[in-house]
Amino acid sequence: MNLQKQKIRNQILHDMEKIDEYVFTEKCKKVRNHLFASEMWKNAEFVGVTLSVGREVETMAIITKAWTEMKRVAVPKCHPSDRTLSFYELESFSQLESGFYGLMEPNTDKTQLIGTDALDLLIVPGVVFDHQGYRIGYGGGYYDRLLPHYSGITVSLLLESQFIAGIPVEDHDQRVKWLITEEGRYRAQEISE
Repeated sequence: MNLQKQKIRNQILHDMEKIDEYVFTEKCKKVRNHLFASEMWKNAEFVGVTLSVGREVETMAIITKAWTEMKRVAVPKCHPSDRTLSFYELESFSQLESGFYGLMEPNTDKTQLIGTDALDLLIVPGVVFDHQGYRIGYGGGYYDRLLPHYSGITVSLLLESQFIAGIPVEDHDQRVKWLITEEGRYRAQEISE
């Protein structure tokens, strides 16, 4: 990750930590409710979602909601050697274990490997976003490697305070199609050349 992106990411992470816990929780509920009200959610039968950490929009509630609506859920496992992800179907939180960097990941002995082409909706994490659908994550590039091979619907969940005017884009950066905040849903803006 270049230094400019690191600086932007670190500033947003710092700002997010300052948000009051109650305010943060309430905003996250609004984000999730906008997701649940969307056609992309209603039409999805199989959802891919990363387990949230820190000041990310909390995703355990999304997984639980998916199960109550009889949707299938897959969560990623990181492969640090080549910085790739593979998704495994999750049917119970008991199928999780502490994995890469202490992130909760699927226990591959208790879950089934799923091809990303089976996922109707992929919820893509990040720290900083712009209205074109570009994002800055944690610097591993895992999703930038995955997204060129995924043809389903991509969405990121964030707070309005995580938007910036423009992200310094590099050749490998991949966009998401939708952005959902506590204020509503945004389709990523087309880029004018």
